[in-house]
Amino acid sequence: MARITHGLTTSHIPAVGAAIDLGKTQEPYWKPVFDGYEWTKAWAKENVPDVVILVYNDHASAFTPELVPTFALGCADEFPPADEGYGPRPVPVVQGRADLAAHLAEGLILDEFDLTLMYRMEVDHGLTVPLSLVYGQPDAWPTTIIPLAVNVVQYPPPTGHRCFMLGKAIRRAVEQFDANLNVHIWGTGGMSHQLQGPRAGFINTPWDSAFMDRLVKDPDGLSALKHLEYVREAGAEGIELVMWLIMRGALGPEAEELYRFYHVPGSNTAVGHMVLQSVETPA
Repeated sequence: MARITHGLTTSHIPAVGAAIDLGKTQEPYWKPVFDGYEWTKAWAKENVPDVVILVYNDHASAFTPELVPTFALGCADEFPPADEGYGPRPVPVVQGRADLAAHLAEGLILDEFDLTLMYRMEVDHGLTVPLSLVYGQPDAWPTTIIPLAVNVVQYPPPTGHRCFMLGKAIRRAVEQFDANLNVHIWGTGGMSHQLQGPRAGFINTPWDSAFMDRLVKDPDGLSALKHLEYVREAGAEGIELVMWLIMRGALGPEAEELYRFYHVPGSNTAVGHMVLQSVETPA
């Protein structure tokens, strides 16, 4: 059967993508950020999955303020990079995994999660920057990818608990897929940051560190955090961290932390990154 073996979290800062595309990764400001992903890039070369379920949020590329699905599952064969106002990023087209996506759609909807099913969708920096951080600048991404877009832009976003439960449902659905697939799941966005208002530039390093600790050791308790706490303690855009809980829910009750990286600043955001392994990997 298919199985989810590993999870990965990372920020998806658009300026990081620009630094890669413009050849600025070794400049003094950016080098510490990219150095923090060298361990993962080496690990990823030795641990290439058949599929990555990549949880991210759209930034008014595929969706608009007039149409905002809470959860949107990419069911197409491919997903081209979006033009976010300065042309599409020079990255490969994402190759989907339509058979597994269709299975997930059925399993999750019958499990009473209402999804928007996307059979055509462009993907923006929320998805392509994480891929670039892990896989560099290849001619083709080394794995197929199923995008899962989550609304964390327009109020009300889903709760952390709802996201955590969705991750558990994803694990159940994957394990019911009749194929021998190694599946990884990524949760992207965050960490603490605020882009506007009197608290623009807000960073809360102690809270970020505690969030990463609890993601490994106390995901059930972490999933109970309310929207207000995310906004107060991690800034308005810190709500993106609920997407990490989808990843964590999909790993099962126990997970082992393989790697962690945290850095401030990365543009106006705290850069957070983890690699986790499911302890309950089926035989």
